[in-house]
Amino acid sequence: MVTNNPSRLPLESTGIAGLDYILLGGIVRGSFFLVQGDPGSGKTTLGLQYALHRAQSGQRCLYISLTETRADLEHACQSHGWSLDGIDICDLSTYTERSFETEPALFHPADIELGDLTKVVLDSVERHKPEHVIFDGLAEMRLLSADALRYRKQLLALKHFFNERKITVLLLDDRSSPLGQIPPDSLVGGNLVLERVVPLYGRTRRRVFITKVRGGNFREGYHDYEIVTGGISVHPRLIPGDDRDQQPTMVVPSGVPNLDRMLDGGLDTGTTVLMLGPAGVGKSTVAMQFVVNALKLGNKAAVYLFDEVMHTLVERSEKLCLGKAGGIASFVNEGSLHLQRVDPAEMSPGAFSHEIRRAVEAGAKVVLIDSLNGFLNSMPEERFLPAYMHELFSFLNQRGVLTLLVVAQHGMILGAGLPSAVDISYIADTVLLFRYFESRGEIHQALGVFKKRTGCHERSLRRLLIKPDGVQVGNVLSNFRGIMTGVPQYEGGGPQLYTGLEGEVISDGERAPSTRDDGPT
Repeated sequence: MVTNNPSRLPLESTGIAGLDYILLGGIVRGSFFLVQGDPGSGKTTLGLQYALHRAQSGQRCLYISLTETRADLEHACQSHGWSLDGIDICDLSTYTERSFETEPALFHPADIELGDLTKVVLDSVERHKPEHVIFDGLAEMRLLSADALRYRKQLLALKHFFNERKITVLLLDDRSSPLGQIPPDSLVGGNLVLERVVPLYGRTRRRVFITKVRGGNFREGYHDYEIVTGGISVHPRLIPGDDRDQQPTMVVPSGVPNLDRMLDGGLDTGTTVLMLGPAGVGKSTVAMQFVVNALKLGNKAAVYLFDEVMHTLVERSEKLCLGKAGGIASFVNEGSLHLQRVDPAEMSPGAFSHEIRRAVEAGAKVVLIDSLNGFLNSMPEERFLPAYMHELFSFLNQRGVLTLLVVAQHGMILGAGLPSAVDISYIADTVLLFRYFESRGEIHQALGVFKKRTGCHERSLRRLLIKPDGVQVGNVLSNFRGIMTGVPQYEGGGPQLYTGLEGEVISDGERAPSTRDDGPT
C-alpha cells in the first residue's frame, strides 16, 4: 500500500498503514513532527500506536506526558489490547500540577517553571537515550511560556537538542491555547492535523490532513479515519491516477437473451453503469442478474446495500440462482461474493471507499452499490458527491471493475422533463433507463438503454418482466408511443402487447433497423 519515496529520505513507519500511504512511506527520520487535534481526536492514541510500532521494531522510545498520567496511558492501551512494555514513560503530569500551585515572589513563574520543566525533559532523554520521543503536552509548555517569544525560543532550543542526537520527535498539541500569531507548523518539519466533525445526525466523523512535510512529499486533501479497537485506521481518499495499470476489458453478459441483445452482448468491465428509474421498477433485480451471472462465470463480486436489509436481498435473488445448489448463500460461503449492509449514519465516505478497495484487491470484478440515494445520505457535504463519485469510478475503472450503481428517481411515473433526484448520468459510461407504463388497466415495466460509451446498443424499448423463475425481457415495444410518459398509445400495425412476449427471442433480422445504434454514444 505504501508507494515509493520520491525524496529518497529515510522514513519511519507510523504503524498505521493508511497514514504511511498518505505520507508516501512514513515520517522522515530525525524530523520534528507536529500532530495537532482537538480533544478526543485521537492524538494520544496515534502517539502510543507509533511508539509501540517502533518498539516492536527494536528501537528505543520515550513517551513524555505533561497531561496524561501513567495510569491514563495504561488504560488507553488496555482499551486497544496493547501494553506499555518496551516503552519508557516520563510522567510529568503531577510536576505541572505542583508548578501552578505556587508563585515565587521575586521572579515571574514562567521564568522558573519552564526552565525546570525543560531540564527534567532533557535529563530524561539523556538517561534513556531514545531513538524516538513522543512529547504529549505542547499546550502546557505554551502556557508556561507566557509569551510568544519565549515559547518560540524554547521550541527552537528543543528542536536543536533533538536534531543533534538524530531523534525523531512527535509533538502532540491540542490547539486549545493559541499564543500570539505564531503558526506552530512554521517551527516544525512536518504538520499533521486531526479533525472531528459532528454531523446533525449519526456518528462523529474524523478526518486528517497534512499541511507540510519538509524535504518530502505527501498526498494532499482530507482523508477519513476511525478510532477502533486496535488503534487508528486511516482511509486515504481515492486519488485518480494512483492506479495507472489499465486492466484488460471483458464483457459480462446478463444471461437474459434479449437484455444482452440490447447491450450488444453485455456490459464491459472497466465501466460504470447507472440503473435509473422509480422505486420498485426492477433496477436492483436486474443489477443482481448481472452480479449472479458473473459469479456463475467464475468471477468475484461485491454488493453494498444502503436501503435494503440483507435477508430481503437474499430471498429476492434466489430466483436468479437457478441451477446453483444453495442459492445466493453458496456464493457467499465460497468467498466469491461479498455482501455488506452499510449504515450511512455510521460509515463515512472514506471508510466506504476503503471497503470497496479491499474487495477489489481481493479480486472482485463486479461491484454493485444499491443505491446512490442511500449513499448520498452518508455525505456530510452533498455538493461534493459528484467529485467524490468521479474519483471512486476512476479507481474502479482503472482496476477493470464493472461498477453497477442503482439510482431511484422520485415518483412512480415520471413524465418528460422531470428531473431525477441525483443527476450523475454524465459520469456513467452506460445508463439503463427503467419506466412504468399503463396498458389495458395494468401496470407494466419497460427497459431501455439510454447510452453506452463503449459500443453499440439498441435505442428501442422492451418490456421487462420479473417472474418466479427469473428476469425476462420481451420483444421491442414498436407499436406504442408515449411509453416514457407512463401512458402510451397503441398504434397497431403489428403484434399486440401480449403476443409472443414472454421468453421469446427474436433475431436481428426481425428487428426494425431504426431500433439499433451502430456506434457508441
